[in-house]
Amino acid sequence: MKTLLGKKIGMTQIFAEDGTVIPVTVVEAGPETVVQIKTVEKDGYDAVQVGYEDQKPQRVNKPIAGHFAKAGVDTKKHLAEFKPGEGEAYEVGQVITVADFEEGMKLDVTGTSKGKGTQGNIKRHGHRRGPMTHGSKHKRLAGALAAGTYPSRVFKGNKAPGRMGRDKVTVQNVVLVKKLDDRNIMMIKGAVPGRKGGLLKIRPAVKGQDK
Repeated sequence: MKTLLGKKIGMTQIFAEDGTVIPVTVVEAGPETVVQIKTVEKDGYDAVQVGYEDQKPQRVNKPIAGHFAKAGVDTKKHLAEFKPGEGEAYEVGQVITVADFEEGMKLDVTGTSKGKGTQGNIKRHGHRRGPMTHGSKHKRLAGALAAGTYPSRVFKGNKAPGRMGRDKVTVQNVVLVKKLDDRNIMMIKGAVPGRKGGLLKIRPAVKGQDK
């Protein structure tokens, strides 16, 4: 299934023909270049490897530089793979752009969520706070995690304070409202994961495409 790498620019709004306001995320998507075709016979699985965003050759190590040189492709900053769909054929050096997607189609967008650092159980998991008056010493604490005598330990998987954010997140079935082929721009309805400038992986929705 064709996958396009892109960079999140930010959010804005556009107007539909009937005057409806549509919130959209602006994404600079592609162009990306096919770097390698992987096959079951040679690599153990079928995949298409693509490179996105030009990189200075001196900023990569020799094995990576040789990989791009073998393909005859300019050095790229990001590499990714996707499994080709039935009947899809690709060649090394082929360029995939926004033009390969259609307005109105549904997409699955994957990115890395914003990092929020170490947070307490209330913000991280939505727990309730304790009483705020009458000398309460349990305002925003996590509370009891386990019994003392038995099992005398804390079970794994308890919801507790800790690192929040910076996770791989996928939003499904978001609509490609508008695209600008000449500027490599996609306008996707609603919000997508990550900060401005964050790397996104965009592909046709796995489910709900014809709804």
